[in-house]
Amino acid sequence: MRIGEVAARADASTRQVRFYEAKGLITSTRGSNNYRDYDETALGRVRQIRELLNAGLSTEVIRAVLPCLASPRDPIVFEGVTAETVAALERERVRMSTRIDVLARNRDAIAAYLSELRKHAG
Repeated sequence: MRIGEVAARADASTRQVRFYEAKGLITSTRGSNNYRDYDETALGRVRQIRELLNAGLSTEVIRAVLPCLASPRDPIVFEGVTAETVAALERERVRMSTRIDVLARNRDAIAAYLSELRKHAG
């Protein structure tokens, strides 16, 4: 599929798709007309990348974990992993856990508030 279709289906811009490709996060092939051609795997990756970016991960961290996202256990990529990558992933895990805790507390507070509103609304 062409870049415009990938972007539309992934709720991204064509510029973002090009950026992800430039960062080595997705790949495309080139047709005889020299247009980029993406497969369904690239579409899924763009969606994953957007979710991870929205969660606050950097493109460097995303590049490190993308190979493991299709299946968390197979294949785990060991070559090229540095102590810095492990430390960055640990920081991201802690940051995400903290964010999840804050979101859960806020969700519970809103639920309690809604419950009280419903009681008084009749």
